[in-house]
Amino acid sequence: MSEFDEAVERVKNGSSVRDEAELLYQKLTDDEKLWLLDGDETYWAGRRAILKEGYNIRPYIMGAVDRLGIPGIRFVDGPRGCVSGQGTTFPVSMARGATWDTELEERVGEAIGEEVRENGGNYFGGVCINLPRHPAWGRAQESYAENPLLLGEMGAALTRGVKPYAMACVKHFACNSMENSRFQVNVTVDEATLHEDYLPHFKKVIENGALGVMSAYNQVNGQYCGESDYLLTKVLREDWKFSGVVGSDFVWGLRNPAKSVKAGLNIEEPFRQQRAEHLEEQMVKGEVSWDDIRRVGVTTLETQLRYYASRKDDTEVVKPDKRAHALLAREVAERSMVLLKNESHALPLESTEDSPLTLTVCGRLAALKNTGDHGSSNVRSAYVVTALDGITQKFGAEHVTNATALIPHDAAEAASHTSAAVVVVGYTANDEGEYLKPSMDPSMLKLLPTPHNAAEEEMIAAVNRSIEAGQSTFGSDAVGGDRISVRLHDEDVELIREVSRANARTIVVVVAAGEVLMDDWVNEPAGIVIGWYSGMEGGNALARILSGEANPSGRLPFAVARSEGDLPDFDSAAHEVTYTRWYGQRLIQRNGHTALYPLGYGLSYSNFSLEGISLRRETSTVLTRVKNESARKGTHVVQVYATRLDGERQGEKELVGFQAVIVEAHSAEEVEIHVDLSRIGTWDAQKREIVINGGKVRFEVASFWGDSEAESMEITL
Repeated sequence: MSEFDEAVERVKNGSSVRDEAELLYQKLTDDEKLWLLDGDETYWAGRRAILKEGYNIRPYIMGAVDRLGIPGIRFVDGPRGCVSGQGTTFPVSMARGATWDTELEERVGEAIGEEVRENGGNYFGGVCINLPRHPAWGRAQESYAENPLLLGEMGAALTRGVKPYAMACVKHFACNSMENSRFQVNVTVDEATLHEDYLPHFKKVIENGALGVMSAYNQVNGQYCGESDYLLTKVLREDWKFSGVVGSDFVWGLRNPAKSVKAGLNIEEPFRQQRAEHLEEQMVKGEVSWDDIRRVGVTTLETQLRYYASRKDDTEVVKPDKRAHALLAREVAERSMVLLKNESHALPLESTEDSPLTLTVCGRLAALKNTGDHGSSNVRSAYVVTALDGITQKFGAEHVTNATALIPHDAAEAASHTSAAVVVVGYTANDEGEYLKPSMDPSMLKLLPTPHNAAEEEMIAAVNRSIEAGQSTFGSDAVGGDRISVRLHDEDVELIREVSRANARTIVVVVAAGEVLMDDWVNEPAGIVIGWYSGMEGGNALARILSGEANPSGRLPFAVARSEGDLPDFDSAAHEVTYTRWYGQRLIQRNGHTALYPLGYGLSYSNFSLEGISLRRETSTVLTRVKNESARKGTHVVQVYATRLDGERQGEKELVGFQAVIVEAHSAEEVEIHVDLSRIGTWDAQKREIVINGGKVRFEVASFWGDSEAESMEITL
């Protein structure tokens, strides 16, 4: 048994994890103490492996010390699934946010955790919860919602599912919601807004057991996040009492090794890079001390000991059931799809004995394997079911006309001869995703380590050639980045209009990571479904929704505005930006406007109503009754909103609770929903916490923001 294993056993038997980490650290040589500070593989070897094999094909190992049996951090990326090896591709996080179902997301976390562990990982870097303040953000698909409460609850659920199998790492800390300029942009944000809107979801995830935090590339208030003593020490360590590991975002995640150590960043990820090249020299200059290095090193060991002492034993872990995981991916995809419009009961598409249903499937995306961006979240699954595949299998090839390659006029002609038409439009990894085109400040290349041989010199030359050619330098075939527009492509709108005019029963399926403005075409089709990047089983899920075999239950995790005027400013090339409280549904409300489709909106094939509202103060719960007045079993999402009726924020409404509820046909369910009153609190700089001031508050149980049929009550706090 190794020194590390013996320490784990002592922790299991009641020994202090901190004391054991200190004892273990004392047994390290000076070289081993420095080894804890970054990845085990050199940058050049790691880059060569990416170009040859692909990103994160196996876990990235950081700080392993074989002599003492210290396993190190074994990083596997996400959040769409387990990136290492061959994994289950789940719908993107924003789609999962549309389920509003924390129990379902916890099951997703468990499945991902099993696959991470099977592939040799012990650290899942896939709890991404940055707030998408603008829908053009290229990586909105990796987050769950525009709302801090929903964002935090879903991230916490993923963490709870993962943590018996791997350490969960939450990212990117903080204010990382611009992609193209992520390496340079400085986000200015006042402290109250930071703690009320951009940080509370991180705190929630940490409270639910995340043992890792990944810092962000960007600056916040003039400090790069990877060396921000305010974020990494003041907030994480002092305010939140976080005792886990903080790692940098990959390759370009820190600018000054000494500053990063002193700020409390434990590991430079994922390779040996700036710290390995510069830190010893900075120690000689007195910019960083052995005490500083000990502090971050001991914490890294402490985190590993805590995890290995609490995780499931190898004897308890079974081989992942990949078929069950695929079925879970289909279930999540079904639960995520949002039915926005269903005029004249266009859906579900059902045949009758007298009139067999025929379908035309149109749109460039219907036959495309389109699971999301091709960057660090890309999962290598065994197969992907396209929309066309799923529809053809469900309805029968003899009843389906494939018009996916036709121009709008010809697709409309085909649609005019069938019972209904399905038009699949939206985006791909070329439109939105991780920004992999390194047309960046040339100073970024200075962060790479010095090449030491001809092969490494050639790799630098290859990087420069890729920049000149406008290509990705990390093996991806897509550029990604922030969206150029928050509207559909012109050819998509033309297709919708032509087909809708040719067939009155046209259903539009929108594939996207987040909000898409629709005011220029929303009146054309009979039905609209938000289909998302729906994972490996997405085509089957869509077919089951369209056919009525599955009942739509997704609800928007954001508001869909009527125009760009109700969105915050967004310049993807900006190097300076100010973040405020005004985004999403809250901004629409402040502007005195209504959303085209509000936060929490979504239709069902069932008919639900809410009856009554009461509050239990001692448990901070709201009670109501959900009634299903239809002949179909369905899932309804009950939402609780609170509005301040006096004080500085009079009239502002906030989501304070929610619950997805399954209700059988012609029956009702009593529901008790926990409410988080911190969402109507304010930041107290002296106490360094959110405080809930007294005053009058109106609570509503609703089916969506602004629901005219909501049940309400008023109380005085």
